[in-house]
Amino acid sequence: MRRATITRKTRETQITLRLALDGKGRYDVATGIRFLDHMLELFARHGGFDLKVQAKGDLDVDQHHTVEDIGIALGEAISSALGNRRGINRAGYFVMPMDETLAVAAIDLGGRVHTVVDLRLKVRNVGDLQAELVTDFFEGFAQGARANVHVKVLYGRSSHHHVEAVFKAFARALRVACARDRRLARMLPSTKGLL
Repeated sequence: MRRATITRKTRETQITLRLALDGKGRYDVATGIRFLDHMLELFARHGGFDLKVQAKGDLDVDQHHTVEDIGIALGEAISSALGNRRGINRAGYFVMPMDETLAVAAIDLGGRVHTVVDLRLKVRNVGDLQAELVTDFFEGFAQGARANVHVKVLYGRSSHHHVEAVFKAFARALRVACARDRRLARMLPSTKGLL
């Protein structure tokens, strides 16, 4: 079973995250930031992952440490659950419509870290989440998972829909990237032989 538990403790945050890649979309999330909880719940449901996150951070200072560290912990959990990554698709993408908004996510679990985030947000907050921290979440995830992550909103009006569509697209793209392909079962999905 492809599962992982990550415990991350710093001076700013204490996070316990449990992930099952081949789950049923179940979740139990408490980060102290309700909009982030909602996005992680959508991530679990749309990815078909089972996810449990308990996080305490220095929210009296700022949300940055909590959001970034949850991204890192989730990326580390994906990496740990995949093991040597043998037999996975490695890359995936998804285009997600959400009412008037259209978002795309593309992921490569090939071992190199890079992030591009283009959300077209013109607001300071989405719900109770500082909007600029969505980028920090995806950068933290890419670092923890050793992945390329590209997310982009192509168009839309609602800032809420921009972020929600991106998280749904991200989850579905990641589901494809993590999926096993029997034809690849004996090989690493890399011509370099490294991941």
